[in-house]
Amino acid sequence: MNKILCAWIGQTDLNSAKDQTNGIGPIAQAAKEIKFGKISLLSNWPPEAGKEYVNWLKSFTVAEIELSQVTLKNPTIYNDICRIVIPFLKKIDRKQNSLYFHLSPGTPAMAAVWIILAKSQFPAVLIQSSRESGVEIASIPFELTADFIPAIEDQPSIKRLAMGLPPLNPAFNQIIHRSPAMNRVVAQAEAVAVHDVPVLIIGESGTGKELFARAIHQAGKRSGRPFVAVNCGAIPEGLAESELFGYEKGAFTGAAKDRTGYIESADGGTLFLDEIGELPRSIQVKLLRALQESEIFRIGSAIPRKVNIRVIAATNRNLIDEVNSGRFREDLFHRLAIGVLQIPPLRERETDLNLLTDNILEQVNNSFASNIPGWKHKYISASARNFMQQCRWPGNIRELSNTITRAVLWSNSEKIELEDIKSALIGTDAKAANVPDILGRRFDDKFNLDSVLEEVAKHYICNALNEAGGNKTLAAKKLGMSNYQTLTNWMKKYNLE
Repeated sequence: MNKILCAWIGQTDLNSAKDQTNGIGPIAQAAKEIKFGKISLLSNWPPEAGKEYVNWLKSFTVAEIELSQVTLKNPTIYNDICRIVIPFLKKIDRKQNSLYFHLSPGTPAMAAVWIILAKSQFPAVLIQSSRESGVEIASIPFELTADFIPAIEDQPSIKRLAMGLPPLNPAFNQIIHRSPAMNRVVAQAEAVAVHDVPVLIIGESGTGKELFARAIHQAGKRSGRPFVAVNCGAIPEGLAESELFGYEKGAFTGAAKDRTGYIESADGGTLFLDEIGELPRSIQVKLLRALQESEIFRIGSAIPRKVNIRVIAATNRNLIDEVNSGRFREDLFHRLAIGVLQIPPLRERETDLNLLTDNILEQVNNSFASNIPGWKHKYISASARNFMQQCRWPGNIRELSNTITRAVLWSNSEKIELEDIKSALIGTDAKAANVPDILGRRFDDKFNLDSVLEEVAKHYICNALNEAGGNKTLAAKKLGMSNYQTLTNWMKKYNLE
């Protein structure tokens, strides 16, 4: 197969073309030592500099040289690099050619993107070069790839790239996450969104079920059509039928004019039935018929009205138990439970907590700043964040948001301290709230220094990994360790792998 070298033109390459005192540069070195059929170069330098370099490079190789002049505002932004490199690689016929990616020229971010792409969508041989060692194959096992990539703000999108997945649908951008549990649910939601089928979203109160419903609507075929949200638990039982199906003028006392119900209002779009488990059984059977026949009858009318809706339902109840107890119709359950999403509670999303905290705090600060002249943005101390990490948050994201808002209101300084968060909590238990101070343990028969040290080590290692989004290199820096391998050894010691 024909070998194609892909590389960014680096500063060292340009310098070498003018003065070879320090060698001929990484690209020319590779072109000289490996017989390539083609060399495809990316340049974000001024056009003349790229052309001059290509003319100079021709003296080292008989390969065809192709130069792609691109505009890259910041060579350290991963997404910007990907937007250029991926279309560039898609133009290459990979059936007839084998790819080689050069890691040495360009910025570390450019090298990291080459690594990710070589290990996922565009299998390639990774090479690197130096004056001392010449051109070498860069052997990087896939499982170690993440440790070579610095922690970055858009890490979830880079992880998706590594998995060979397309970029996250913009409709899901509002769902703040990076935990494996949420990554899985968001991927499921993306998959079901494009199919016009009913969806049942299950999760505790405050987990963001409506946020998912809106994202599915926006990512689906009915985007741009009505999205009608109905809280079934807030509708009095006697009004449920008229609210959902509407009524004709004169249908009952007080019906002074025709009224369109929620189902009819959602025609062509999506009807979101929140807390579906609260619907009375008498209404459940009428809803089932409406979904099966795609038509409704307003109260007081014998004329059916055709409706074309997608239903997304949500509940914090266990509907299987509700069906078994006779409180929820089994046929309606199976009608709704085609795409089923189980939203994990916040206590199972530990790596998401700091992300959510930062996002909520920014929103609260911006809101207050727009209404209060001279507002100084507040931030949360490390000890307060550590305490928040120990809380179980039974009210989930809604409770977290309310707690942060109260803490911002009640804090007397720009720095939100541990006591501010404790005061802002309402009924939230902390996993470590009743644990005796680590420095105040009694020397009784149960005291063991190794156990105490292990507890401290596990606590800080887990917190560092959470804050670093699972990136060992960054977590090691937070812990004052020299490299990620030292952290790996500690994790093995305490069975944290």
